Amino acid sequence: MNTDLTSTNTDNFINTLSQAAGAYRKQSNNRTQPEVIVNALLQAEKTAKQQRLNYDFDSLIGQWRLCFATGTKKAQERGGITLGKGWYVPQFTKIYISFRSSPIEDLSRGEVTNQVKLGSFLLQLTGPAKYLGKKNILAFDFTQMSLSLFGRTLYQQKIRSGKVQSEDFYNQPIGKQAFFAFFLVTEDLIAARGRGGGLAIWIRE
Repeated sequence: MNTDLTSTNTDNFINTLSQAAGAYRKQSNNRTQPEVIVNALLQAEKTAKQQRLNYDFDSLIGQWRLCFATGTKKAQERGGITLGKGWYVPQFTKIYISFRSSPIEDLSRGEVTNQVKLGSFLLQLTGPAKYLGKKNILAFDFTQMSLSLFGRTLYQQKIRSGKVQSEDFYNQPIGKQAFFAFFLVTEDLIAARGRGGGLAIWIRE
């Protein structure tokens, strides 16, 4: 895994993102301004491309809480997509993403779970994932959905392509799948750009 970050500018954007993550974790009112975070994310993404950083799938294993994200909007002049404003996820809304490795010995395959918790209500989406280490891209598909209240399952069912065998997912090209392109992975936070163009930060709790 090549994760050698070597410049003063690198230290600056990592410190900025780490401080923002720490303030969110502590529920501090003294938070880094969204535009500063977006700039730090763009610097991190640019550095990852320039230094050709590679992160292995094991570094993503675990549960992460979404703390910051950007929207996207259509560019007015040339068309396409540009970044919208960044925003902190409200503390009362807990959105988690977690990654698990495959039970078989395949370092590129695993499982992804997305959870949204509002009080005692829990929405959970689960499905297969595959990781392209050379590009730091994790493709995924949600195939199972469950709803629960006070720990009691109210609904559990296959969704969308859930009836399709997982092997079909693993054989599909990335261009047809949802994915995250990770450009920063540390012990405390991960950052990525989604297929739609938005940026996001998750923190480890």
